[in-house]
Amino acid sequence: MGNVIIRDAIAADLPYVAEIYTYESLYAYSTFETEERPLSDWEHKLDSGDPFLVAVDGGQVLGFAYASPFRDRPAYGRTREVSVYLHRAARGERLGSRLYDDLLPRLVDAGFHTALALIALPNKASVKLHERAGFELAGTMREVGDKQDRMIDVGIYQRML
Repeated sequence: MGNVIIRDAIAADLPYVAEIYTYESLYAYSTFETEERPLSDWEHKLDSGDPFLVAVDGGQVLGFAYASPFRDRPAYGRTREVSVYLHRAARGERLGSRLYDDLLPRLVDAGFHTALALIALPNKASVKLHERAGFELAGTMREVGDKQDRMIDVGIYQRML
């Protein structure tokens, strides 16, 4: 990890983003997706107006972070759900923290009030990342995810912006 930069995602990054996310969808618990997402979903996220960042080293996307609406009801308008995904070879390099260090101030500047992160449990690394970024456990939903023959708890982590 020589010269990692954090920047806004661009269309050329999306195949790399999709590759990272597809691995998590098929082989991990960090997302409750179970299939590959079409590239058009990532294009829509890129065009949404919400922050979408990538960590890049020498042209290779090592990870990404984005914010999205928490729910589609108007009263949730000042709340954003945030997500960070890292390529499995880039974990342990504090890239998640660097992505959040850029993403969260953008949410403040845009006038958002609350950031939420949903974490499949147990996941010590993700919990540590979010706590380091100022998130606190707001609650746990028990056995709400059913993935790879396992019922999974989800921690709701919250940060006031």
